[in-house]
Amino acid sequence: MNVDQAKVRREGMRWNILNTLDKARPYTTNETFLVDVMRSIYPDVTPDEVRKQLDYLADRHLIELRKEPSGTWFADLGRYGVDIVEYTVECQPGIARPAKYWAG
Repeated sequence: MNVDQAKVRREGMRWNILNTLDKARPYTTNETFLVDVMRSIYPDVTPDEVRKQLDYLADRHLIELRKEPSGTWFADLGRYGVDIVEYTVECQPGIARPAKYWAG
């Protein structure tokens, strides 16, 4: 069985970003903070890699992304993103959300 490590990393990072934004609510989160959190999980992560995942999550309407003219990005968890994190809706492929083990 061949495991695509890049896919596992990408989808796992998306889930971890959603979780981080959920914990930060109701405050807006700076991309620098997200990079620092992701580095605690993926030590070799780059700011560009985090930005790619933020763009992906924004394209899926899970987060609200604000790109400042200064070059800094800010993110907030959107309504649908909250639903994904809280397990109230199905999670489409592309995000490594763990199975809900605490309920039958």
